Amino acid sequence: MRFPNRKRLILQTVEAKGSVDVRELADLLQTSEITVRRDLSLLAGDGLIYRTHGGAMSVSLATGPVRFENKAAANAERKDYICRLAAREIQDGEVIFMDCGSTVFRLCQFIRNRRIRVVTNSLPVANELMNSEVTVNLAGGEVDKERQAVHGLMADEHVSRYRADRAFLGVDGISAENGLSAHSEIEAGMTLAMARHARCTYLLCDSSKLEKDKYVQFAPIGLVQVLVTDDQAEPAVLALYRQKGLRVVNGE
Repeated sequence: MRFPNRKRLILQTVEAKGSVDVRELADLLQTSEITVRRDLSLLAGDGLIYRTHGGAMSVSLATGPVRFENKAAANAERKDYICRLAAREIQDGEVIFMDCGSTVFRLCQFIRNRRIRVVTNSLPVANELMNSEVTVNLAGGEVDKERQAVHGLMADEHVSRYRADRAFLGVDGISAENGLSAHSEIEAGMTLAMARHARCTYLLCDSSKLEKDKYVQFAPIGLVQVLVTDDQAEPAVLALYRQKGLRVVNGE
């Protein structure tokens, strides 16, 4: 396949999925990963995509405040894989916390018919579960328009009044050495509040975030008990988390 055709397919795929990795593009284009990396470098040089470690993402997703719908659409297949596994952990009658992470949001489709109670600070989660079997409790406080979530001291205090069987949380980065990290302190406060008041805390995290450190290091890895990730995660990396005492769920 000639470069103009590869370029068209790469741009279409990145636009549709938000982000994509080299291996996936190589399979799609029926070419080598070396060729894909060269193509991505050319497209990034022209400002058509944003180059990431291991792949590429759309320019709109990589610049400015990232819109929630774009984050939710990025790596959708991996997120759905993770959420299917997470949904199997939930029992009818339970109370669960769900934060405003884009991966956590995709759990909604797998729990709509469950007789459970959800406490959340996420407007999209509340909206998605509104007309379902799930009873929804939305935290009160100041609304963050970009994140489409309720944050701040009042929201944290609201969550702290409840006890949950399980908390399902997202994170921007996790490493065995440095623990959990986020792009800002805002998300960190809610993550801590939910984790502290749940019997068991699950981290829903696709493999691209493993062994990555972000701006704010806010908690040791021991804050969570279960890591749910996708089947692309490196076994050696998962072994690090098991050594730290986490139960790892990735379908393997």
